[in-house]
Amino acid sequence: MSPGRIRTAARRAMLAIVATGALVTGGLVATAAPSVAAAPAAGHASQQAAAHTTTKAATAAGGSAAPAASAVPTQRLCAAAKPGFMSCLALARTDVAHHLGISPNATPSGYGPTDLQSAYALPSGAGAGATVALVDAQDDPNAAADLSTYRSQYGLPACTTANGCFKKVSQTGSTTSLPSPDSGWAGEISLDLDMVSAVCPQCHILLVEASSASMDDLGTAVNEAVSLGAKYVSNSYGGDEDSSDTSADSSYFNHPGVAITVSAGDEGYGPEYPAASKYVTSVGGTALTRSSGTSRGWTESVWHTSSTEGTGSGCSAYDAKPTWQTDTGCAKRT
Repeated sequence: MSPGRIRTAARRAMLAIVATGALVTGGLVATAAPSVAAAPAAGHASQQAAAHTTTKAATAAGGSAAPAASAVPTQRLCAAAKPGFMSCLALARTDVAHHLGISPNATPSGYGPTDLQSAYALPSGAGAGATVALVDAQDDPNAAADLSTYRSQYGLPACTTANGCFKKVSQTGSTTSLPSPDSGWAGEISLDLDMVSAVCPQCHILLVEASSASMDDLGTAVNEAVSLGAKYVSNSYGGDEDSSDTSADSSYFNHPGVAITVSAGDEGYGPEYPAASKYVTSVGGTALTRSSGTSRGWTESVWHTSSTEGTGSGCSAYDAKPTWQTDTGCAKRT
């Protein structure tokens, strides 16, 4: 991998939103204060995410969040990027007190499953027999426990290894030889698990953990997800384009008949990979708010706060334009 995949600390301290792996609590999009670029705090992901409602992209959710508010203190979950490695795009608010475990007499703030199902007219019973695969880096040793907490909090049906609903494997398909734990990527994993649960309560969930955050390992995990039968594969990570992308395309993302989604990025105009791959659906973020005066009950718009903060987009420098794109704005993949 070339150093072109490096994401600088300054760029990583940008506003991240739902579709790009943002953690949202209290109905506010998490935004980074200029001085915030700390490593993830110790402790498993539920301490940062599961206790409060998180609103994060899932394929069926369309990638929407509450509207951006004034900057609040946040902490980047994933470790700083280094050459050849991708990064998850999740931020955690540090000004919200988190309660661990289930709160029977409390409704967590933010958007829960019923909100998202309402916003996108999703039937609560849909998804039976379908498997959604989530591809992330490193191991989240508390994934099953945190998933159980979220689903119990909202009265969703149990999704466990025992009942066949949840399965966690390495990029080689092993259920016992897993990657080393990483508390930062564990936060991203919790967001992914929670939001698949919210928008598709009957879906089975396959978590494939890459050995590292390199594109090669993450791509190998994508291939493993497909080989295990997933027809829907969600990827909440990204990095800068480079000349190796076309090779990665053919090696990891060319899976006809499989819906592969990738976070579009959170830095406004300028493409990221693998969102720029011609074989994937790039999922961008929107601002979602309640609107009682409309027939839908919600209003939604493209998320954009400045020229450098907003859902990712752009013209790929390497990926050829697919035949189904007919715009004249980009010579290559739009």
